[in-house]
Formats: sequence, structure tokens, C-alpha cells
Amino acid sequence: MGAGSRCGARRSRPGAHAARVPRPEAPISPTIRERAERARGAARRLARLDAGAKDAALHALARHLRASAEPIAEANRRDLEAGQAAGLSVAVLDRLQMGPAVVEATAAAVEVVARLPDPVGSQREGRRLANGLLVARERVPLGVIAMIYEARPNVTIDAAALCLKAGNAVLLRGGKEASQTNSVLGEVLAASLGEVGLPVFAAQVVPAGDRESTRELLGLTGLVDLAIPRGGEGLVRFVAEHARVPVVQHYHGVCHLYLDAGCDVEMARALVLNGKVQRPGVCNALECLLVHEDAAREALASIAASLAEHGVEIRGCPRTRELVPAAVAATGADWGREFLDLVLAVRVVPSLEAAIEHIERHGSHHTEAICTRDVERAERFLREVDASCVLVNASTRFNDGGQLGLGAEIGISTSKLHAYGPMGLESLTCERFVVRGSGQVRR
Repeated sequence: MGAGSRCGARRSRPGAHAARVPRPEAPISPTIRERAERARGAARRLARLDAGAKDAALHALARHLRASAEPIAEANRRDLEAGQAAGLSVAVLDRLQMGPAVVEATAAAVEVVARLPDPVGSQREGRRLANGLLVARERVPLGVIAMIYEARPNVTIDAAALCLKAGNAVLLRGGKEASQTNSVLGEVLAASLGEVGLPVFAAQVVPAGDRESTRELLGLTGLVDLAIPRGGEGLVRFVAEHARVPVVQHYHGVCHLYLDAGCDVEMARALVLNGKVQRPGVCNALECLLVHEDAAREALASIAASLAEHGVEIRGCPRTRELVPAAVAATGADWGREFLDLVLAVRVVPSLEAAIEHIERHGSHHTEAICTRDVERAERFLREVDASCVLVNASTRFNDGGQLGLGAEIGISTSKLHAYGPMGLESLTCERFVVRGSGQVRR
């Protein structure tokens, strides 16, 4: 019924004083600061909870997700239709999907987080000093997390589950392209928290707004303890440049695979296909293949044929184009580029040193891999390549919290404070010193 409707109001008789019927007012959305203040209050309560209470909230969340699969999928369908009409890329539309299968996978991931050990309260380095003080380090929640992300509405649930398990409140600021899906997910979160008697402000979906509202969120020192941006390079740079609160950065994923001289060609082919073709629109997809010149003739023939079967365009250096005539000439912009598509840059290099130098110049500190039979060269690659995850004879697609045993992840940090690589539960806590004494005073 509209706010201005008169239905149900008694009409006054001519000449009589008309009864005044109060007109319902539209609810006022809380400001960014009010949301953060409520989150701060909820965080204080969450920090006191035991693991059982937090796990109960997560199991309730998994149940509510499954019960709401249809309305989530319907809202997601509207977001996808709007995204297609707006001309979003295939990669973005892929990340935007949250149909029934994704809802089920997300609910299962929440249950995985519930089964993980609770890091809060764990202690290490308990030692007795000469003066009798007992010193230990204890893990405690960070407080209030501002999660700022694009597309991927499942991040709304993954981030909420991890933050709740680690005792943090979270402000979930997704992008406009997933606004309708995130709105329904916000209702699911509130219902789940309310069911187990926890404050609904512990996990709030902040409606997508303009950049000014994001700047306001990033400036709430004293209320927000950490901002985590997850999305395109433009979003991450915007957050890093405008934040007054600490930021964990997740820049683009320019992931390389180096094929060493004498490598197993069949293994190399499998690693390339998995890294490039399985899901080309994600941050741990393979974007550049480096091939030792002694392996190039044999390896590239097999790999190029398999890539062509999957519709992958190769952009190669001059030597690559000699061996793969169908390859397109690579430009300077193709080295260090995150294609997020069925496009792969390929360069033939004279040595391991040249491969490492290329990675140092064009990599993004995300994921780097080597395919080799030589243990010494493998160890050198691990020592000298600076990335949040380095792999030997394994696909770049493994740089993922779930694949590396963390359960769900809140993002992959490419900065080194305070986390480097996939951020799971432990990365959403910090250590403090706990000191027990018997009256000691400093002299």
C-alpha cells in the first residue's frame, strides 16, 4: 500500500473536524557511520563468544541459504540480465552468477568454516622470564572489517562466515552489478544471526553507492579496523589511495608458468590447460607462459594444439610465432597483462635467470609456478621468485584458500602486512601479548 493511500481512513462528515490519520513514513536507511557504530558494538559481543556460539550461527546461515535458494537465484537472474544489458564482460558475468548450484556450494563452504578450529584465544610462546613473569601471545579478533568488492556475490557469504568465525563484525560493500543478489543475501544473514540470538549488525550488507560513500567508509578511523578490497585493479587502487584505515591489498593476478629445460611435456600441457582454460576469468588463472628455448620446439607444438582446441588465442614473441604460426604478435602491453579471458601471452626465454627476471618485471606478486624435473632449479625458483604463492609442478589455480586447506578465503593478499597469500581465519585475527605476574614492578 502506498504511503499516500487513504484506504481505511474514515471520511469526515461535512462540517465536522476530520480525523487525522498518521501517514506511514518510509524507513530511513542508516548512514555509513551509523552502520559502522552498530558494527563496533556487535564486534565487542562477538569477541566474547565461544566457538560453539559462532558455529551455531554458521550452521543457521547454511540452512537459511539453502531455504532461500530460489529467491537468491531470482534476484541473481535480474542482476545478470541487467549486467548483460549494460555490456558487462563474459568474465564478470561468470563471477556474478549465483544460481542454485553456487548457493549449495556456498552453504557447504560455510559448513566447512564451522568445522575449522577457532583461532581466537589460542596462545603460543608461553615462557617464564627471569623476573617470574609468564609471557604468552594470544590471538584476538581484529574488530570491524570493511569488505569492499565487485561482482561475486558469494563473497558476501564467504566473507561474513570467516569474519564471524574469527569474532569480527563485517561491513559488506558489494558492487552495483550484484546489488539485488546481495540485498537478498543481507536478509539471509540477518535472519540467521537473529535465529541464534546474535546481533544482526554483526554482518551488514551496505548498499552499493557512489565513490563518495566508499571514501566515507574508508575514513572511519576508530570504527573500522581493516579494509579489504577485492576486485579489479581500479577498485583496489582507489581503496589504497583513499583509505585512512589499514588496507590489505589484492591487486590483479598476472600469473606465470615457466617450463624448464627437460620438463615433462605432458605435465606441462596439463598445467597450462588447467591454468588457462578451466576458469579464465579468475585471479589465479594463467596469463603468461614462459618456455625455456631448449624445451620450446617440443613443448609448444603440443600445448598450442591443445589450446587451439579450447579457443585460446596465443600472443607470442618472435620465437613463439616461428614455432606456432597461428600465434598473434605480442605487444609490450601483453607482458604483465591480466587478460581474464581465453588469451595467453607466450615468451621463449634462454634461461631460468631470464624467466625470473621477466616475472620480477611483469608479475603482480600473486601466483608463480615452474614445471621442472630439476630439484635444484625448483628450489632456486622458490627462493628467488617473490609471490604470495609459488608452486613446483602444480597449477596456478591452487592459490585459493579452499584448495590450500584454509576453508573459504576472504581474499588473496599481494601485500605483506599483515598477510601474504590467501587470507583464512588466522589472517582475520592478530596476536597480542598476555602477561601474568605476581606483583612484579619494573626497575
